[in-house]
Amino acid sequence: MQQSIGALTLVVRDYDEAIAFYTQALGFDLVEDTDRGGGKRWVLVAPRGGTGTRLLLAQAATPEQAARIGDQTGGRVFLFLNTDDFERDYARMTAHGVKFREKPRYEDYGTVAVFEDLYGNAWDLLQMK
Repeated sequence: MQQSIGALTLVVRDYDEAIAFYTQALGFDLVEDTDRGGGKRWVLVAPRGGTGTRLLLAQAATPEQAARIGDQTGGRVFLFLNTDDFERDYARMTAHGVKFREKPRYEDYGTVAVFEDLYGNAWDLLQMK
């Protein structure tokens, strides 16, 4: 048997602002944006050229969901964005206003820096050795 995780849900405040951040600041591709009626949309984004897991951007529909925006993991790093060129992506993201919590670190396993998405969720930008 072969399995894979197709998508992870990320609760967002607004579909369009989330799409703009992920496609412009992070350089992701908008894979799908389908109207599901009643104000719901099926919005998938993925790292450019990536063939793995996608993010499903899900606009909060209840106060409980809205309360989790930006804190889906209690402040821990939530997602890991692997890259083949850390310096290129770090420079591009910084130029687009992405907030990095730290300067790049050069670890035994690779180069890494923690950044925040537009809601404050913590991510690692990571180039493995």
